[in-house]
Amino acid sequence: MSHKSMNRAWEHIAELKAHIVRQRVFLKDALDTGQPSGLAESMLHALEGSLRIFEKHCQLIFEQLRRPSE
Repeated sequence: MSHKSMNRAWEHIAELKAHIVRQRVFLKDALDTGQPSGLAESMLHALEGSLRIFEKHCQLIFEQLRRPSE
């Protein structure tokens, strides 16, 4: 993976974090107004899980790039 690709991967992570922030606001609004919140909460958990997986995958790739060639 090139440095350009890694930069793009980190941009995707930043975008996912922004989605999580928006989803938290959406969930809080639903809770504050007494609207059903199950779907919003489920989506938030899915986004957070995806973020953890994506960050872990990118970190593994980054570590492989830093290793000297065998």
